Formats: sequence, structure tokens, C-alpha cells
Amino acid sequence: QKEDFEIIDKNLIPNATELKNEGKEKAAEEARWSAPILSLAKKASENLALSYGNALKSASLVGFISKPVSNDNTAKTTVRCHTMEERANLMNMMKLSIKTLIQSALSLGRTLDSDFPPLQQFFVVLEHCLKHGLKVKKTFIGQNKSFFGPLELVEKLCPEASDIATSVKNLPELKTAVGRGRAWLYLALMQKKLADYLKVLLDNKHLLSEFYEPDALMMEEEGAVIVGLLVGLNVIDANLCLKGEDLDSQVGVIDFSLYLKETQDSDGKQDGGITAVLDQKHYVEELNRHLSCTVADLQNKIDCLEKTNSKLQEELTAATDRIGSLQEEQQQLKQQNELIRERSEKSVEVTKEDTKVELDTYKQSRQGLDEMYSDVWKQLKEEKKIRLELEKELELQIGMKTEMEIAMKLLEKDTHEKQDTLVALRQQLEEVKAINLQMFHKSQNAECSLQQKTEAISSFEGKTNEMMSAMKQMEERLQHAEKARQAAEERCNKMKQELAGRLDICRQQMSQLDSKCSTLEKELKSEKEQRQTLQRELHQEKDNTTLLKTELQQMEGLKKELRKLQDEKQQLEKICEEQEQALQEMGLHLSQSKLKMEDIKEVNKALKGHTWLKDDEATHCKQCEKEFSISRRKHHCRNCGDIFCNTCSSNELALPSYPKPVRVCDTCHTLLLQRCSSNSS
Repeated sequence: QKEDFEIIDKNLIPNATELKNEGKEKAAEEARWSAPILSLAKKASENLALSYGNALKSASLVGFISKPVSNDNTAKTTVRCHTMEERANLMNMMKLSIKTLIQSALSLGRTLDSDFPPLQQFFVVLEHCLKHGLKVKKTFIGQNKSFFGPLELVEKLCPEASDIATSVKNLPELKTAVGRGRAWLYLALMQKKLADYLKVLLDNKHLLSEFYEPDALMMEEEGAVIVGLLVGLNVIDANLCLKGEDLDSQVGVIDFSLYLKETQDSDGKQDGGITAVLDQKHYVEELNRHLSCTVADLQNKIDCLEKTNSKLQEELTAATDRIGSLQEEQQQLKQQNELIRERSEKSVEVTKEDTKVELDTYKQSRQGLDEMYSDVWKQLKEEKKIRLELEKELELQIGMKTEMEIAMKLLEKDTHEKQDTLVALRQQLEEVKAINLQMFHKSQNAECSLQQKTEAISSFEGKTNEMMSAMKQMEERLQHAEKARQAAEERCNKMKQELAGRLDICRQQMSQLDSKCSTLEKELKSEKEQRQTLQRELHQEKDNTTLLKTELQQMEGLKKELRKLQDEKQQLEKICEEQEQALQEMGLHLSQSKLKMEDIKEVNKALKGHTWLKDDEATHCKQCEKEFSISRRKHHCRNCGDIFCNTCSSNELALPSYPKPVRVCDTCHTLLLQRCSSNSS
């Protein structure tokens, strides 16, 4: 078995004084780092002790001592001081947890898991901060006090948090509100939006007042400070798995051991120096291995680049062939496009001339039709006016007729009333005659009464004469009214006949106008159909022109693709040239680094010097490990100074310290040959 020996420069090995100085500097740095943490931890413990003492005092006072009225203010002040101390303690613990979490995450340089202790302690402290000053809500089951209630408000205030709420609700393992709140915090930290969501809550303190007391941490300035500290956690990448963890039954206890560091002893410093030397040795070994790996990787890359270069050349040849075929197609398409354009231009010109002629004829016919239509429309308006006037006259005649009928009815009523009065007067006359007869019989008895009666009779006769003259006058009036009624009836009949004749004439004219309108409508329909056919032809020609335009655009796109392919070809050629130059430079750097490493090794050998083993110290061959005997003799290697058997040291080479070729072991022989070959190259 062959052993690889690696030589370390003496300058790289630290001295004892340097190790001591390094140990002192490390101790000083650790003291600087741990001093503020220790002071903060002491303050937190003292504040916690004071807060617990005050709480016990207040409990004892509430439970057993009857307080007077004057002690209410003191109790309130003690409660306020207690809450202020709790807020200060929680804020200090949050600062510590965030600081340790960021420092540990940056030192690790990777994504954090849920098992990382500083991350667990951060969530515990944050949970205590969110629980501070929560109001107790009474339900049918009992009292409920969880911090998931205010976190649910974030979904309403910030719609981006709806994904977190839905994913938390869909987790079947979570059965309590505390578990849901912890899962919500995990997801918000993974999204790097925990500080933003809590800031949204603090901006809406009127909604938080439903869940928190007025002196709670989230309602005071300490909440804003904590949100500002949480912004620094956006640097950390966390990958937390929620499926396998039992978030409902976790106990949130703060572990202060993470924030306290003990100083190391002097013995540990010495061990640290030895470990530093060993670490340097391992570092050099890893460097050598890394260089060998990089050489192999570079060779692989060179092979890959050669393969890719050959592939790119093949693709370039294919692309050039394709470009030639595309250029031929482009020329053919150009010729076809020119032919199509000429045909389309000719067809467009012919159609334009036809359309112009048709439009002129259409305009002339339309003008004649418009004139005819305007004349007919004027005649219609005049006839409508005449018809309205006749209807008005008819209405007036009908009104006169109704008035005459009403007047006749009134006259008939007057005549009937007068006839009744005549009948009554005749009856009165008969009664008067009877009375006169009786009075005549009685006149003989009393002359005085006769004279009076004769006077009364004379007066009655005068009245009867007046009544008779009035009756004659009324009869004459009746005769005149009947004559006027007959004349009015004759006039009405004449007017009806005239109106009927005029209506017949109007109907005939209306029928003629309707026939003219129907003919005009037919002509308009035919013209519309002709216009639609013309429009269809125009649309077809437009479609043909659009197709030609699309073909032109496709030709332009093919030209652009050709230009892009040419640009890509030039870029690929540039990349190939740059990669070849880079490979040449890498090869030069590698050869230079190998020469430098060999020179460093030679210098180290010259500085260190080979240890010449004594014959008594070696009992076995260093290479094959066979025991020396009388037949198997000992031989020194003139390069490394170790003892080998004849078979393992049968090689001879010329060394700079010896004038003639000297015995060398197999390992030194191979190393020296490789060095000579590299120097010659």
C-alpha cells in the first residue's frame, strides 16, 4: 500500500506565543459578545423575580386582607408597574432571541428547520408577547384565552394572508386555537411577512382593543419596537414542516441556557492550538484534493465544450442550409406577391370605376325619388289640413244640431207647461161660471154683494183676455221655431252630402298615394339590394387586400427570423471563441499552479530536510511491509531517507545532491519523473 505524504511549510505552523495570543483574543471576543447577553439575562431574571414577588403580594392582599378605600390608588399603581415590568422583560427577551437567531443562522449559512433550538425559543418568546394582556372570553364550554383571535383579523385587513388562514384551517392535526396560532406564525415566518402582518394589526388598534387590555404589550409602544425588530428576520430562510409536529400540546418554556456562555480554561486553549495545527493540515489536504478535482472537472468541461462546439457547427451548417432554402422561398414568395399585387391593383381599379358609375346612377335616381317623395309628402300634408278643417266644421255642425235639439226640447217643455196652465185656467173659468150662477141666484137677496161680484167678474174677464193673447203669442213662437228646425235639418243634410262627397275624393286620393308609396318602396328595396351586393363585393375585395397584407407581414417576419438567426450565429461564434480563450487561459493557470506547488514542496523539503532512518529502527519494508532477513536486505532511498527492500527500491535516478544516479524508491521515482515531464512541457 502506498502512502501519500504532504509537506507543510514551517511558516504556516503557528508558534506557542501565537497560539496563546489567539486564545486571549478569542476569550476577549467571547467576553465582549457574552457580556451584554449576561447583563440582559440578569436584568430579565431580576425583573421576573420582582414581577413574581409583586404578583404574590397583590394576590395575598386580594385574598386575605380587607383593603380600605384609600388603598385603591396604590393597588392600581402596583398593577401598572407590574405590567410595565412584564413588557420590558418580554421586549428584552425578544431582542435577545432575535439576535441569537440571526447570528446562529448566519453562522450556519443554510435554511433553518423546525428542530433548530434558537428558532424554537424565538417562537416561545413571541407567543408570550402575543399572550400578554389578552382578554378572557367566556363561552358555553368555559373561559377561552388564545392569541389566534387577533391573528384572524389579518385575513380581513390584508387579503394576501388568506392563503395562510386557509392552509391553517385545512390542517386536520390542529384541534386547538393555540396550535392554529403557532402554525400561523410558522407560515408567516416562511413567507417572510411576519413583521408586515403584525404591523397591519398595530395600525388598527381599535380592532385589537376587543382582544387585548389597554396596557397590553401589543397596545403599547413596545409592540411597535418588536415589529421593527422582526423586520431583521427577513434575512433568514426557514423551511418548517407542520405535518409531523404536535403544535397543540407544546409547552412554551423559555430556555436561558442558550443566551449564557461559559469561558474556557487554559487547558482548552492548548488543545485549541493543536486542533488548529491539525485543521491546517486537513485544510492543505483538502486543497490538494480540490485542485485534483478541479483539474478533472476542467478536463470534463473541455470535452463537453468540444462536443458542444461540434454540435454547434453541425447546427450552423443546418442553419445555413435552412437559410438558403428560406431565401429561395422568399424570392418565390416575392414573385408571387408581386403578381398577386398587380392582379389585386387591377381588380381594385376596375371595381372602383364600376362602383363610381353605380354610385353616380344611384345618386341621380335617389335625387329624383327624393323630389317625388317631397311632392307627394306636400300633397299629403295639404290634404291632411283640408281633412282637419272639414272635421272641425262637422264638429261645429254637430254641436249646432245638438244645441237645436236641446232648444226644441226646452220649447216643448214650455208648451206643455203652458197647455197645463190653460187647462187649469179653463177649469177656473168653469168654476167661476158656477160661482157666478150661484151669485146671480143670490144677487136677488143682496144687491151690494152683486155689485162686488160683477166687478170681480169684470176683472176676471180682463185677465182671461190677457191669457188668451199670451197663448196666441206662444203658438206663433212655436210655429217659428218649427220652421227654423226644419231649415236647420235641411242644412245638416246638405252638409252631410257634401262631406260624404269630399271623403270619397280623399279616400281615392289616399289610395292613389298608397299605391305610389308601395311602388317607391319597391324601388327603394331593389336599390338597397343592389347596394348590399356592392357592399359585399367591397368586403370581398377588402378581405383579399387583408390577405395580401398578412402575406406581406409573414414575409417581413421571415426576414426578421433570418436576421435573428444570423445574429445568433454571430453570437455563438463569439461564445465559442471566448470559451476557447478561457480554456487556454485555464490550462496556463493550471500548469502554473502545478509548477508553483512543486516548487513549494521542493522548498519545504530543502527547509525541513529528510530524516535518515537508522538500520536498527526499521524492521519491515515501508512499502510492501515485508520483514527484513539475510536474504531480504535493507536499502536506503536517497531522496526520502526511508528504508526499503531491493524490489521496492530497484530504480535509479540522478538527484541534484549526488553526481551519479542513485537508488530511489518507487514512489519517489514516479514523483520525480512526473516533475521532470511537467518541467519539460
